[in-house]
Amino acid sequence: MYTLAGAINEDTGWGLTGESFSALGALARYGVPTWFGLGDRDLATHLYRTMRLREGAPLSLVTAEIARSWDVAATVLPMTDQLVRTKLTLVDGDEIDFQEYFVRRGHAVAVAGVRFQGAEAARIAPGVREALDAAELVVIAPSNPIVSIGPILALPGLREVLQKRRSSVVAVSPIIGGRALKGPADRLLGELGAEVSALGVAAHLRDVIGSIVIDVVDAALAPSISALVVTPVVTETIMRTPEISAKLATAVLEAGRRGVRA
Repeated sequence: MYTLAGAINEDTGWGLTGESFSALGALARYGVPTWFGLGDRDLATHLYRTMRLREGAPLSLVTAEIARSWDVAATVLPMTDQLVRTKLTLVDGDEIDFQEYFVRRGHAVAVAGVRFQGAEAARIAPGVREALDAAELVVIAPSNPIVSIGPILALPGLREVLQKRRSSVVAVSPIIGGRALKGPADRLLGELGAEVSALGVAAHLRDVIGSIVIDVVDAALAPSISALVVTPVVTETIMRTPEISAKLATAVLEAGRRGVRA
């Protein structure tokens, strides 16, 4: 929502531009852990969300309220109104929350397993199924397939919704030349036994996607991806310039439209 509102901190990719951290500094005085570094205005968003949830408002309603307050025109939907936690089991046997893994430990510890606590009892949030059914195409962004896309697909019924329209579901690979541009997607794939490549991503998502956009450096993987009955689309995927970004968007749209026609 911060990105859509034009308020995102471009340097970090999260939080708000021009932030201050006075509240975090004050909390440190009282011995409160401050490794999850929220800025003052960002903290206000979280305080408001927590307040509304404690009042009994569902997350989907609170999300809409926050989006309106930032004048976001797009419809932003959470995956569920129920509580789902991403839990990671480390190779030493300890199980930790995703936030501790990603932020406090800097995703620098090896992982043996991932589970989504509460997903089996969660329900798809209002509006999500309708949006997926009505969309001309569905795009799975180049996010971590394990801990970003995985929780969404873990919702009962969500995977089946995508499978029914698989031909018009397009993924963009987050792995380029065997590496993730940012974050631990490459390490997680390898640690959990998957191939660390665009082919590995395609195999991980093969039951819900009809095509996948991969970078030109991975063009040699196209035949192996095709063997998965997933259509590879090769183009530049690192958005260094507006022109490359536009070309990537066009490739995604055309892939989805070909799926619809097929």
